[in-house]
Amino acid sequence: MILAFSIVVIICSLILTLLVLLHKGRGGGLSDLFGGGVSSSLGGSSVAERNLDRITIGVGLIWFAAIVGLGLLYKLG
Repeated sequence: MILAFSIVVIICSLILTLLVLLHKGRGGGLSDLFGGGVSSSLGGSSVAERNLDRITIGVGLIWFAAIVGLGLLYKLG
């Protein structure tokens, strides 16, 4: 069971990294280095961006639940 939770955490971590890198930059910061500053200030959120936000939140919740479950498994046995 611990192995299954560990695999879920690793997969979710990789997916979260990819999803965060796919997000469009908002404001300053490192996103301006890659040319995201000008295009991010034009227009609102598209359907794809909103779906990307929802998927990122969903994967983040799965990651959080797996971390909590893994912690409980280590504590109990």
